[in-house]
Amino acid sequence: MADQSAQTDELTSRERIKRALSHGKAGRISRDTSNKVMLGVFRAAAYITTLVLVAIIAYVVINGLPHISPDFIFGWPEGVNAEGGIWPTIVSTIYVTALAMLICTPIAVLAAVYLAEYAKQGRLVNIIRYAADALASVPSIVMGLFGYALFVEAMGLGLSMLSAAMSLALLMLPIVMRTTEEAIRAVPRYIRWGAYGLGATKWQVVSKIVLPSAFGRIATGIVLAIGRAIGETAVVLYTMGQAINMPITPLDSGRPMTVHLYLLANDGINMNAAYGTALLLMIIILAFNLFSRYLSHRSR
Repeated sequence: MADQSAQTDELTSRERIKRALSHGKAGRISRDTSNKVMLGVFRAAAYITTLVLVAIIAYVVINGLPHISPDFIFGWPEGVNAEGGIWPTIVSTIYVTALAMLICTPIAVLAAVYLAEYAKQGRLVNIIRYAADALASVPSIVMGLFGYALFVEAMGLGLSMLSAAMSLALLMLPIVMRTTEEAIRAVPRYIRWGAYGLGATKWQVVSKIVLPSAFGRIATGIVLAIGRAIGETAVVLYTMGQAINMPITPLDSGRPMTVHLYLLANDGINMNAAYGTALLLMIIILAFNLFSRYLSHRSR
């Protein structure tokens, strides 16, 4: 009886081992299959994204490249159909973006320094961060209406470069502030400790060690914010106006490239000029994105 029970136990253990091995093989097959399926899904998503981007770029290049010339870039729009060039719109775009950057950058960087280095972490700091994130998600047309109500009407600045620049600065502010804060936090703590050990003050550490160390990432955030500001239409449409002139002072109005493109394409006035404007605008934004990538790799 003992021998029979021992044989029975041995058979049972062999069956268990066989079952475990079969389940293990099935599990490996199942895992390999699911891995291959998900890898195919990821590749398909990446290829679709790339193809969409290439298709958009190719469409704009094919339709816009034949109309790009020195006369188109440096000329002025003429006539009812806006024949000629788009030089005043290029100047207006660069003017308002540079002015918005000058307004936004000091405020955003100083706010980020306060949150990362000086503020006591707690509910108030969390509220400020949440407000910045919420501001970044506000639709541009809402920001345009707010800028029109506050800067154009309430403050009496009119449709001008200054009104548009301050409205764009509100859009750029959360991007620059959050990027700067993360860049400051990425600076290793031991660098600060070494400076404090040598007798440096808080401001000396921040101004001479932390900010220079984080400069690359801060500049990347600023460049990305500038790229977004250049591509905005609703904000500048409500706060700058549509006048085709060469802005001299911040109180002058103008027409940026995005608004010019919108009017040409929406009314069907001159589709050739619209495609040419779209191509130049895309080249400018692409240049800013490539420059931000260069700064990002250089800061590593």
